[in-house]
Amino acid sequence: MSTHESLLPGQSPRWEIDPVVAELRRLRLQSLADRDRDNRPPKLPSRKTLSAVVDGIAAALFPNRLGFPELTDAGIDYYVGHTLDANLRALHGQVQRELEYVAGAAQPAISRHDEAVAIVAAFARQLPAIRRLLDTDIEAAFQGDPAARSIDEILVCYPGITATIHYRLAHALFRLGVPLIARIIADIAHSTTAIDIHPGAEIGEHFFIDHGTGVVIGETAIIGRNVRLYQAVTLGAKRFPVDAQGHLVKGNARHPMVEDDVVIYAGATILGRVTIGRGSVIGGNVWLTTSVPPGSNVAQAGLQNDVLVSAAPR
Repeated sequence: MSTHESLLPGQSPRWEIDPVVAELRRLRLQSLADRDRDNRPPKLPSRKTLSAVVDGIAAALFPNRLGFPELTDAGIDYYVGHTLDANLRALHGQVQRELEYVAGAAQPAISRHDEAVAIVAAFARQLPAIRRLLDTDIEAAFQGDPAARSIDEILVCYPGITATIHYRLAHALFRLGVPLIARIIADIAHSTTAIDIHPGAEIGEHFFIDHGTGVVIGETAIIGRNVRLYQAVTLGAKRFPVDAQGHLVKGNARHPMVEDDVVIYAGATILGRVTIGRGSVIGGNVWLTTSVPPGSNVAQAGLQNDVLVSAAPR
């Protein structure tokens, strides 16, 4: 009987899986051979574990709002310490996995335990500074959105703050030398908020993304203090240079620099290593590939499809 024929009641379908499994195995082994690996490649960090780790660390940073509302003042420090210890231990295992994955076949027998301990300890020491930064981000959201009724509402309801929490933690790990873990954490936020912030981007304090859906911030973007973005803003690369062999050149500075006190409205696209001067306002749906001086207003010019750049009134 073919799999396309009708089945009798209670009869199980036959999918003829064995040849599919065999072909998938052949393709998998061929892929490993093409990358000079054996048939047991090193394990990658676990997305599921890292999602739980980020939730746990966020709860330790904001225990009364993202942890347990029933916490008493007498028990809160115990809860924070216990939560941090459990999640830093879990993070250590994931950092060790990344380090061993990067080492690969070159040093397969060397444990990265101690190196992972040093990275996670350095990360833990940065958590108070990250909490201080996040307080400024939450305050910026409260001051920048007339619909916000409280600081607590912003912390638990705003996707821009959720993405920023993930970014601040991921950025610290990126700088400590575990970029794969940082990218996974950033993508967890991307998956839930539709806000894509590369953990390599440099973002100053009092940062606010309003609404947020569709925001993209590239790896080498530099954003100053007190910057506000709206939905569907892109800070991206204009072009992708290649080397003599035709391969993409990676790591070069290719994303915008946004100075302090800039507002970028919904749908604006800013591409390339350009500078948006301090105090500028970039209007909605603007396509911008050139630098603008401080205090500029950049807007669409109606039917002429031009960009008007003029000094903002002081």
